[in-house]
Amino acid sequence: MKRTILLSIILSLIAFAGIKAQNANQARTILDKAASVIGHSGGASANFKIIGSKLGNTSGNIAIKGNKFYANTPKAIVWYDGKTQWTYMRATNEVNISTPKEAKQMSMNPYTFINIYRTGYDMGVKSIGNNYQVHLIAQNKSRSIQELYILVDKNTYVPNQVKMRQSVGWITINISNFRTRKLNDKVFSFNSKDFPTAEIVDLR
Repeated sequence: MKRTILLSIILSLIAFAGIKAQNANQARTILDKAASVIGHSGGASANFKIIGSKLGNTSGNIAIKGNKFYANTPKAIVWYDGKTQWTYMRATNEVNISTPKEAKQMSMNPYTFINIYRTGYDMGVKSIGNNYQVHLIAQNKSRSIQELYILVDKNTYVPNQVKMRQSVGWITINISNFRTRKLNDKVFSFNSKDFPTAEIVDLR
């Protein structure tokens, strides 16, 4: 009797592990497709609204190309060329130069996940209406982005919402009007000639 119960438990655990692995594979496939759509070789643009940021709620538009991005909001303009980030603060006429970590990048660029989901996260997926909701949990507790929920349209595979948990709490980024474009790399670098009176502060 005990052997039968033990065998049933073992078989149940094996079946559960198989279902979990299948779900993780489906989640990864969905994000792979989303990354392919977002990662259009010429670039892409979208509108976004950030809720829960320590800087307050804000909205704006974004342009992306690979790991580069440009974001324009009422408070700031951000350029990131894949290595260096320039942030122009409208209120102070100041440009801060930095080398941001992934959490800082994602606070302005909701598409940063297309580079970080591939390693270091356990994942699963469930269906919510016309969307897939992919859930990621960091395997390393010291990682700056501990948890993510990414809502992906079932038909287009365009993400329309990203929720992430950082040390400061949850941030929600709603995304709309995604479209592919052909963008010059100059879009993602700060040009001092456009802001001749701005004070430059190098934080690197």
